[in-house]
Amino acid sequence: MYFFTLLITAALARLGLAQRWYTLQDDYSSSNFFNMFNFQTENDPTGGYVNYVDQGTAQNGGMISVQSSGQVYIGVDHTNTASGRGRNSVRLESKNTYTHALVVLSLAHMPGGICGTWPAFWMFGPQWPASGEIDIIEGVNNANTNSMTGHTTPGCSATYPASAFTGAELSSDCDTAVNNNQGCSTVDPDSRSYGAGFNAQGGGVYAMEWTTYYIQVFFWPAGAAPADVFSDNPEPWTWGEPAFLLQGGCDIDAHFANHQIVFDNTFCGSWAGAAWGGSCAAQYGGSCNAFVQDNPGAFADSYWLVDSLKVYSMQGSFKRDVDEGGLEGREAEAEAEAEAEAEAEAEAAFGYQGPPRNITKEEGAPARRRRHLGEHLRGLKA
Repeated sequence: MYFFTLLITAALARLGLAQRWYTLQDDYSSSNFFNMFNFQTENDPTGGYVNYVDQGTAQNGGMISVQSSGQVYIGVDHTNTASGRGRNSVRLESKNTYTHALVVLSLAHMPGGICGTWPAFWMFGPQWPASGEIDIIEGVNNANTNSMTGHTTPGCSATYPASAFTGAELSSDCDTAVNNNQGCSTVDPDSRSYGAGFNAQGGGVYAMEWTTYYIQVFFWPAGAAPADVFSDNPEPWTWGEPAFLLQGGCDIDAHFANHQIVFDNTFCGSWAGAAWGGSCAAQYGGSCNAFVQDNPGAFADSYWLVDSLKVYSMQGSFKRDVDEGGLEGREAEAEAEAEAEAEAEAEAAFGYQGPPRNITKEEGAPARRRRHLGEHLRGLKA
């Protein structure tokens, strides 16, 4: 795989595409983290049993803080019986908005895997769902895997082959009016991606890349992320297959725009409350709202612990290519040239005879062709 990467990098350079990707736009550093968000205090739009509080109340109640380690803590009230609108919590919405971005979040802990909870790290635009929604981390109750989803107006579907991403697709239609707003949803089968499994192995890293042509989400357990993920110039095209991919049957720019970044941790509501009748009801009985109201100690572990959050924007020349619609052809030209050169050199040096005939471009197979070549070279090395 490294052999191919060197060749495609050279081809990109010859076509003027090297050094074309991302530069840091916003660093949500611990010293300024909470100043970069608005604290939303309106009623929960998902009908949750939650009382979103302002920054002062959250700080005085121990629900937000910056740790001595520099990590950012975002929790909920886990000492008092809830009343009124519900359990005290926070909903943070970024002051800045984004159209096309690379968002990289490193977490040491997330609040998932607890009955009654519905945490999410996500993005959405104005006049929902007209400007779309991208759920990067989401789950309810005692779920142990992460759900990644797009929500839109009609006319947007994820139709790219399942071989292009590692998650298990639940539904392909992003339309909020279809399937009770399930959206185009994919579940990561890796139990380290969410909740107790995520926290037990020390957290991990999520990256969401949004371009004119696709939206994709990557996940790596703690210590497994590529080194350039944390660099000043990350290169998502080197990261392999994502866990989630929205591409194919969707005009991305017609359905997604001007998104805010959101951290929240609601309770019950239209998803967690509706799903209460399973294992959580069997374990605790009663209703979701009653459990959340009367058991504050159950939510001591319901918190985000943020190592870093960074948003990258496309560099000038690359963004211009995307905006003018010229990137796809130039990128395809570079990739085709790199593939041909890689296979020719592999044949000369290692006796490689090319990929099987059934691995075709129509099957969305550049990554599969690279994998086939990599497997051949690894087999020779072994």
